[in-house]
Amino acid sequence: SVQEFMTFTSQLIAERSALGSRASVKEQEYLCHVYVRSDGLTGVVIADNEYPQRVCFTLLDKVLDEFSRQVSKMDWPSGSPATISYSALDGYLSKYQVQTP
Repeated sequence: SVQEFMTFTSQLIAERSALGSRASVKEQEYLCHVYVRSDGLTGVVIADNEYPQRVCFTLLDKVLDEFSRQVSKMDWPSGSPATISYSALDGYLSKYQVQTP
C-alpha cells in the first residue's frame, strides 16, 4: 500500500542519514526529503518531483522546531502517532499543500 511504502521508505532514509544532515532521495516517482537535526529528531517529506525542494525543507524546519517544543524529548524514541499528540501537523500540511488550478 502507499502508507506502507511511505513508512518503510521514510524509516530507511532516516536511518541512513547522519545527524545534522539534509538530503533528497529519489524513490520510484517521488522525492523523499529528510532532515535529521543534531539532536536526532528527524522528519521526512515525500513529494512529487514538481514540489519545490526549498519548500519541503522549510516545512521540515518549522514542524520539527514546533514538535520539539511541544513534545518531551524523552518521548521521541518510543513515540508513535498513537502515543504522541501533535495536532499542529495538519495545519502545516494544509498551509504547504500546493493547490492545482
